[in-house]
Amino acid sequence: MKFIDEVTITVSAGKGGNGCVSFRREKYVPRGGPDGGEGGHGGSVIFQATERKHSLLDFRYRNLFRAEAGKNGSGQNRKGHSGSDLIVETPVGTVLKDPATGEIIADLTEDGQSSIAAKGGRGGKGNAHFVSSTHRTPRFAQEGEPGEQRELKLELKLIADVGLVGLPNAGKSTLISAISAARPKIADYPFTTLTPNLGVVQYDDAPPFIIADVPGLIEGAHLGAGLGVRFLKHIERTGLLVHVIDASKAPADNPLEPFQQIEHELRSYSEDMLKKPRIIVLNKTDLLEDQTLLAKIHKDYLELGSPVLLVSALRREGLRELVRLLTRSLSRSRFGEIPRP
Repeated sequence: MKFIDEVTITVSAGKGGNGCVSFRREKYVPRGGPDGGEGGHGGSVIFQATERKHSLLDFRYRNLFRAEAGKNGSGQNRKGHSGSDLIVETPVGTVLKDPATGEIIADLTEDGQSSIAAKGGRGGKGNAHFVSSTHRTPRFAQEGEPGEQRELKLELKLIADVGLVGLPNAGKSTLISAISAARPKIADYPFTTLTPNLGVVQYDDAPPFIIADVPGLIEGAHLGAGLGVRFLKHIERTGLLVHVIDASKAPADNPLEPFQQIEHELRSYSEDMLKKPRIIVLNKTDLLEDQTLLAKIHKDYLELGSPVLLVSALRREGLRELVRLLTRSLSRSRFGEIPRP
């Protein structure tokens, strides 16, 4: 399935029905009074989050969503039927924005959560409503109000507990496939991951958690370079970041360079990224034959203050320790202090 995470659409609520101008016409009632009923309300356009959808693909082929108009009132004080609301289902994690100002209208983060994006117009009052002691035969009624119409930008931000970040070819896809049921495309060239991948991870009897792998970040990603900028938003909601570093390619003179580059892109995208706890995974340790160099790299990363694990995702080495640490971290008062490996 093609992954679509941004679309712009138009929503149009239903117009309210017009009020009715009517007078009673009954046998033996020579002077029947006004009996025009009011129009029905127009239907609203309501967005509702559902776990059944995982992409905004449906909106790529349909960009106008219109609710039903209310019916006109009629004689004998009969009110017109109200228009049906239009329920538009979106994936959990969808943000509704004003495309002109960027203002957030709604953020649908839970299954079943809903928001009115365009409110239906009120029905007009019939002439029976305007009867008074000084005006007994009003020959006018109100028109129904138009429904709201607006453009909306829909932006999907994945809901995940843990986000994997790193340079292209750091081994994130191999890692997520090794610890979860996710099956991303894996190959030895940049940008193998073209869409975010979600995996469900479970350690022993602990509650499972969701982990997200996003395309590799390169220098200038926050400005639009590479593919990562489109997907940085997918780790905004995560409570814990896992830096995946290719230990076999870490520069000997500055092993921290890959970490520093990613941190710069995260910070440039949003200062809120700095608030998220980190775990550092030194991956592809099986490719580094110089154990003295590996020990030095490990020591340099430990000095950053975050937990550091040595892993070979390809050989499935160190993964159980990683999953255990992630599980323990997530269980501590929702991303409190991260325990040591």
